[in-house]
Formats: sequence, C-alpha cells, structure tokens
Amino acid sequence: MTASTTTPPKSLKTAGDTAGLEALIGRAARAGKGLPPVDRWNPQFCGELDMEIKRDGTWFYLGTPIGRPALVQLFSSVLRKDEDGNTYLVTPVEKVGIRVEDAAFLAVEVDASGSGDARALTFRTNVGDVVEAGPDHPLRFVDEAETGGLKPYLHVRGRLEALVNRPVMYELANLGEEIEIDGRLMFALRSRGAVFPVMPVDQLNRLASQG
Repeated sequence: MTASTTTPPKSLKTAGDTAGLEALIGRAARAGKGLPPVDRWNPQFCGELDMEIKRDGTWFYLGTPIGRPALVQLFSSVLRKDEDGNTYLVTPVEKVGIRVEDAAFLAVEVDASGSGDARALTFRTNVGDVVEAGPDHPLRFVDEAETGGLKPYLHVRGRLEALVNRPVMYELANLGEEIEIDGRLMFALRSRGAVFPVMPVDQLNRLASQG
C-alpha cells in the first residue's frame, strides 16, 4: 500500500493547525506517560504527513515550526523508524510517514562520570531523552565529505538516533583517548565498558597539523 492510494485520517488531512496532530497523539494509549510500545504496534499505513524534522532538531508542520516543546515531546514518543528506512508517527490505529532531514533527535548535553573502563557518558536529547552510551546505545562517527569532519550519532531507541551537536562534540573530543584496536592506534571514547573508535590517531594528527 502506498501514500498515493491511501487517505490519511480526516483529523490529520483537514487540520490547519496542530489540533489534528494532538488528536493523533491522544490515540496513543500511553502518550505523555512514558514511552508507548510503538515497536509492538502494527497499524494500517495512512499516508504521508507534511511534517519534517530538520537537521537542527526543529520540527515543522505544514511548513511552520512547531513552537510548543511539550507537543514535540509527545510526537517524539510515538516516533518509529522501520526497516524500509522511513520514519513514522505510530499509534495503535494509524501510521503516518514524516520526513527527517538527518537524525530524528539532537544530543544537546553530555555528562561524563568516572574514568577508564568505569567511564559513563550520559546524553540528553532535545526532546528530553536521557541515554547512557554503552553496548546497548553505541556511538558511531561518520565522515562528512563536504566539511572533511565527522558527524557523531548516538543510538537512542529502536532504529532512531540522535545527531550529537557541535558543542557536545567538542566536549567529547576532550574526553577521548588513544586506544589500540585491531592492531591500529585509534582515538576513541569509552562508556560503560564499550569502546567507540572515532578515527585513527595518525589521521587526527594530520588534521591537527592542517589546522
């Protein structure tokens, strides 16, 4: 079934403001009371919604930023990324597609405690998730061809990730250490016993010399 052959629920199709969206969230049994079990819901696909999450974490609906943080938090609680690579708002009775420019969330704060193998990196996202990096919530680093830099991502839940914002990335850079991984010296981060390689040390040194 595709968006072209499916009609969204009337409350979504006709909403000129966020009222219809609030109604959608209201149909999620646990919205506002912790995270709903969206991974266990298999509702009918009801088409695409004119909603987008921008790279900076701002949510847009009908081309206009959603200015109510509490509403964005509710939407984020029923967000799901499926195997098809698309992201949806999901309730027990409907599933609507939205657009995501980069990552669904933005990591805006990090707290580091302990050191060495006992170190723990705890992140806060722009929608209020608190996530401790570790074996269940890995960090990954992607080369950004247009800038020559790195884009760091943190696993949040399901297939959803948070893009780590630049100020937090600078904090992480100060927490890194040189660790030998598979015979190569890497600049890496530790959290809850897991090691997350950032880049080879020789590459880091080249970048530092160019700067």
